[in-house]
Amino acid sequence: MAVITYKCPNCGGGLVFDPKSQQFKCEYCLSGFSEEELKARAGAAEEDSGAPPGEDRVPPRTKSADTETAMMVYSCPSCGAEIVAEETTAATSCYYCHNPVVLSGKLDGAYEPDSVIPFEVDQKTARERFKEWIGKKRYVPGDFYSPEQMKKLEGIYYPYWTFGCTVEGSLKAEGIRNKNISAVNGYVDVETSRFAVELEGKMQIGHVARTALKKADRQLSERVLPFDMEKTRPFKAGYLSGFRAERRDRGQEEFSEEVESEVRSFARETLLGNVAGYDQVRVQEQTENIKDRSWSYCLFPVWIMTYQRRKDGKIYYFAMNGQSGKICGMLPVDGKKLAVLFMSVFLPIFLLLLIGGYLI
Repeated sequence: MAVITYKCPNCGGGLVFDPKSQQFKCEYCLSGFSEEELKARAGAAEEDSGAPPGEDRVPPRTKSADTETAMMVYSCPSCGAEIVAEETTAATSCYYCHNPVVLSGKLDGAYEPDSVIPFEVDQKTARERFKEWIGKKRYVPGDFYSPEQMKKLEGIYYPYWTFGCTVEGSLKAEGIRNKNISAVNGYVDVETSRFAVELEGKMQIGHVARTALKKADRQLSERVLPFDMEKTRPFKAGYLSGFRAERRDRGQEEFSEEVESEVRSFARETLLGNVAGYDQVRVQEQTENIKDRSWSYCLFPVWIMTYQRRKDGKIYYFAMNGQSGKICGMLPVDGKKLAVLFMSVFLPIFLLLLIGGYLI
């Protein structure tokens, strides 16, 4: 059955009440809001939309599955406990018995992926590579890689759209060659030759990927690209067991114009790159005709860990491509460790220079 949820004003993720801070916390971007802040934001949103101010609205509720993400409740088949998941979550684990659960019906029909790339990097390896990544970075806060923080490393299948097509391109240009034929009294005579250049070509474009998720953590899933598309397999729900998986909430139509523009630009650069032997090339006419467009809905593996700095609440993240091990992220800096560095290295040097200057 569906239940009401509150939405994060920053990323649209679900909010939960945190007893310790007495705030509403977002599990995705880790933002925190007081009841008064959420009321103020809800009121501002109503004013912008022209709707009359609501009474006692803390924070904005989900109104429909078309525009917001609702929370859903399921029963764990192993222990019978309730499992609460967002509407886009397709696989998770039971909080009580920790058994992996694939949520039936979430990836059926139009939401069934065409393919999946299974995880190749396991959690143990992901943790080892994470430690290696920060191993030489001396000024990272200790709790960033504490055992408690390491438990937050989570394997997630993110939804992606991939685009493929055939591009037929043509190019008409003027090729210019310059040749020095004589030099008299410092003056150089140059012979200029002009050539008509015509070029045609056809190329197959495949696997242009776009993240099919609206949540804030979609940025993480974009930065771990690319994946080896030769290793895709027909989708089977069994691949999701033991990992979290997200269902798409963005359609390919949202990317069509952007992707086709990218493909056209690539085709233009490729054709122009095949024109060689001239000092200058002046393009006169160039066309790109896109045919046989196709979209594929896929799930790709990503390891994710987020960290919230206590001092100011700023969010840092670690993300790893679950297939290739490619890493991206943002590291926090421990101000105390930097202060120790300054006191132990730079301050003594400064004092020596100061004393030396005084004696001189």
